[in-house]
Amino acid sequence: MGSRSVSLSVRNVTDRTSNPFGLRPPFDRTEPTERTAVFGYGDANADFHVIGDYPGNHGGTRTGVPFTETDAGSAIQDVLRELEFVHGFRERPDLENLYLSYVHMCCLPDGHEPTESEYAELERFFDAELRAINAHVLLPVGERPTDHVLREYTTQRDRLEFDMPTLHANEVRGRGFMVVPIRDPSEWTDGDREALVSKLESILESDYRQTKGVATSIG
Repeated sequence: MGSRSVSLSVRNVTDRTSNPFGLRPPFDRTEPTERTAVFGYGDANADFHVIGDYPGNHGGTRTGVPFTETDAGSAIQDVLRELEFVHGFRERPDLENLYLSYVHMCCLPDGHEPTESEYAELERFFDAELRAINAHVLLPVGERPTDHVLREYTTQRDRLEFDMPTLHANEVRGRGFMVVPIRDPSEWTDGDREALVSKLESILESDYRQTKGVATSIG
């Protein structure tokens, strides 16, 4: 990304829950009364980083909090509550050892999906925040976040058959990260939720800080 990279400092901002690094969206496509972006939210020193797609898909255009409002967002939040990462009010929860963000943080009008150029324009912001958080476990939700995380933060993207039902709730070697892809909740079938809960319970019970980046089998 060269000169287009974004530099972030974690000093004096880690006590902020929403947008702890003070990111400013590079564009605003919304009406004056609408939310410009849904920024990263949670513990800036977290070991677990859940990565969604964009606000219109996984929620937050009203609350400003990722994984709220939509059915898919609520399904992810329910799993995280069961595992005690999430407490308190659903629309403004308290997070423990967890950070939530989107690969495309900007809101768009009338339910529009981001274009390829808009995703590309926000890539450097997402990358800078991800590296500032420096979580041990990355949990991308859905096809685009999973594709991006596997491509940019592992050496495995071209070696794997990109099939979300197969990748779901399995570990993939990362360049300094453990990656556990999550199938989009809108596509979950019998057993998908339980598989995700079981995988996260297993990671929490392990010494995952010592196994950061270690590969395990897929499938």
